[in-house]
Amino acid sequence: MSGTPAETRTPRRLAAIDLGSNSFHLLVANYHEEQLQVVAKLGEKVQLAAGLDEDDNLSEDAIQRALDCLARFAPFIADVPSPSLRVVGTNALRNANNSEALIRRAEALLGHEIEIIAGREEARLIYLGAAHALADVHGKRLIVDIGGGSTEFIIGEHFEPLALESLHMGCVAYTSRFFAEGEITEKRFRQAELAALSELANIRRPYLELGWTDPVGSSGTIKAVAAVLAATGDSPDGLIHREGLMKLRKQLIKTKRLDKVAMEGLKADRARVFPAGVAILSAIFEAFDLTYMRYSDGALREGVLYDLAGRNTPEDSRLQTLGALQRRYGVETRQADNVAASARHAFDQVRDAWKLDDEQKQFLGWAAQIHEMGQAVSHSQFHRHGAYLLEHSDLPGFSRPEQRCLAFLVRAHRRKFPVKELEVLPESLRERYARLARLLRVAVILNHSRPEQPVVDFTLTAEGEALRLALPDPLAEQALLVNDLQQEMAMQQAAGFNFELESAPVDA
Repeated sequence: MSGTPAETRTPRRLAAIDLGSNSFHLLVANYHEEQLQVVAKLGEKVQLAAGLDEDDNLSEDAIQRALDCLARFAPFIADVPSPSLRVVGTNALRNANNSEALIRRAEALLGHEIEIIAGREEARLIYLGAAHALADVHGKRLIVDIGGGSTEFIIGEHFEPLALESLHMGCVAYTSRFFAEGEITEKRFRQAELAALSELANIRRPYLELGWTDPVGSSGTIKAVAAVLAATGDSPDGLIHREGLMKLRKQLIKTKRLDKVAMEGLKADRARVFPAGVAILSAIFEAFDLTYMRYSDGALREGVLYDLAGRNTPEDSRLQTLGALQRRYGVETRQADNVAASARHAFDQVRDAWKLDDEQKQFLGWAAQIHEMGQAVSHSQFHRHGAYLLEHSDLPGFSRPEQRCLAFLVRAHRRKFPVKELEVLPESLRERYARLARLLRVAVILNHSRPEQPVVDFTLTAEGEALRLALPDPLAEQALLVNDLQQEMAMQQAAGFNFELESAPVDA
């Protein structure tokens, strides 16, 4: 019998670093039999969001706090293979105008790429982590995660999210906004609650209409509230009840100052941002008319690991996203499949010469699968429309850098080669994605007549940046195809690339 029995398979080592607005977290685990076995788990209060100035620039002090923390994390990921590690940034890095100032130095320190994820992608990963940590219940559950700069809301059933939202309210951001002078008053507390209620107004009705049977909270603020209520005896069943939360609210207001906040069960490094977190949670109870909430230990970092475990399998969330895009924008799947097959064939022929890898082949195939999605907007300039949709949509499973690269490939698949758009990509990616774009362009041209089967009867060679395409006689005799390829030679030449065609017949 071939294969390795499941019980004797070597566990896969996975790691995630969550660069949150309040805290940074590291989680290293072995993935075995669909479960995570924790190897290392660390967390530090970095308060990145507190380092944002009025112009949304991170201060050098905040950047240094982040780098110092990551230097302590680095030894724990030294033996984790790159495909099994993800470092994700959330709200503070999404909002910081100078996020690259931190990212460049952090990537050099860790030796790994940092991905800034969109709010709804953060929500999806939080749900994945929380759902795995909870017992499977019948019916829908509401997951709430109050972070430093944003709060995520998800309604889901089993492991499938049904509604995802990320709102701009968090315990660090609200501390700076409503408690900046260190005073805790009824007026300030209520202002924070009203601001949160205003944010919640946009999702309140659709979330209530969708409904849930199990309200669950995750991460720092809600964990801290649960711990304080348990320590004071106001949570005998382990749940956060509305009465206990209101009692805690009154206690905080009586404290009067942030630097005087000290409660049994509350860690000292969370005390300063605790009142703002409680104000946000109180508003959530009010908006959704909650009587209780339970706490789940699973959150973003656990979700990242479970998502990593499913990558490059039929459960890969990115495949589901691409399928949804094809359906939503009415992509002709036969043509998409044909272009993808030709692109992969071209890739295989130049792979060694251009030192390409499986991940790049995957992205090339994905771009081919959705390269015509912009036609749902307009046939004119549909490559531009497709690129815009990709860059500005929430794409579950994809980080923002991945979306940008995918959008570039779709933008570059036809007409004038987009040199300016290429220069917007990080310098380390430009050569790689320029090459992938050139392969996609060739595949699109070879399938221009929309044949029944993909065109794979061709030879493509690369020497440096020069590409040479050789066609068999039946293809070389197709005047329309040869004309398209000659135009492509001119467009690549205009962009500074050498592209040559062999075996083209001489005009009569």
